[in-house]
Amino acid sequence: MTKMTKLAVSALLGLAVLSTTASADVKKGQKLYMKKMKASCGFSGAKFAAKHTQDEWAAIKGAGKFVEEAEKLCPGVNLKEKYVPHIYDFAHEYASDSGNVPSC
Repeated sequence: MTKMTKLAVSALLGLAVLSTTASADVKKGQKLYMKKMKASCGFSGAKFAAKHTQDEWAAIKGAGKFVEEAEKLCPGVNLKEKYVPHIYDFAHEYASDSGNVPSC
């Protein structure tokens, strides 16, 4: 391989690794819910996610009101912005119309 090809392949591999770590994760959202929100909410993650449909969760997130909705559902919760993508993915994945049930 030429030097330029090696550089291009390594750059592509580096970008692939960075793009996968930057995305949100349903399992991480479930863990964050259990650790940061369950005590304030007083109910399981399944009940939290089932409060809305997938479309409703998407509309809430799109309007930038996810933190407000989480605080409304779980008074006293202090949700940091860095947790929002993961907890949103969790709520969207296990929404009332998804047919999926989390194990928390």
